[in-house]
Amino acid sequence: MAAKVDLKRELPCYTAERDTPRLIDVPDLRYLMIDGHGDPNTDVYAEAVGTLYPLAYALKFAGRAQLGRDHVVMPLEALWWADDMESFTSARDKSRWSWTLMILVPDWLGDDLFAAAVDRVRVRSAPARLGDVRFATLSEGRCVQALHIGSYDDEAGLLRRMHEEFIPGHGLAMTGRHHEIYLSDPRRVAPEKLRTILRQPVAPAGPGPSAGR
Repeated sequence: MAAKVDLKRELPCYTAERDTPRLIDVPDLRYLMIDGHGDPNTDVYAEAVGTLYPLAYALKFAGRAQLGRDHVVMPLEALWWADDMESFTSARDKSRWSWTLMILVPDWLGDDLFAAAVDRVRVRSAPARLGDVRFATLSEGRCVQALHIGSYDDEAGLLRRMHEEFIPGHGLAMTGRHHEIYLSDPRRVAPEKLRTILRQPVAPAGPGPSAGR
């Protein structure tokens, strides 16, 4: 069997500098995904997490058994959005947040193994939201990202600098959804030591208003 692959080490987009926004190009990547809405400190969010991980491990074991290829199960990630982006910076109104939880899957694991893994998990534990999980490609392209160390509630300052200073200062505009990669397990790491990559897809900003005639 080939050596176990850790995509966090293989993919440059899974490294970032602390408190320092940088531009990076992210390739198209495939994820297990499940959607939700509202405060992440709820049973709804926990139920979604508890659905993704059994499936991620079932896929890992299927790849090892059927393809002879093994990988480290990747950390939890999430896309976040709201009608008003101040919900993430100044307001921090979590009740208004929508989210997609995700776990990255290696590109050698295809739709057939995903379907088999779903069947296996259904027989073993049958998470309530198993039927809501999809296996899909995320295309982000050019992004701005930085590493935040500390509690999730302390992200606002770095996000504000990314959204309001770095991105417009480089002639860019936000395009896709705010993306977070949770490199630490909050069950095992103190809040002040949590490591989270904050990512924002961007594109060249359009021309500003024309001068008056």
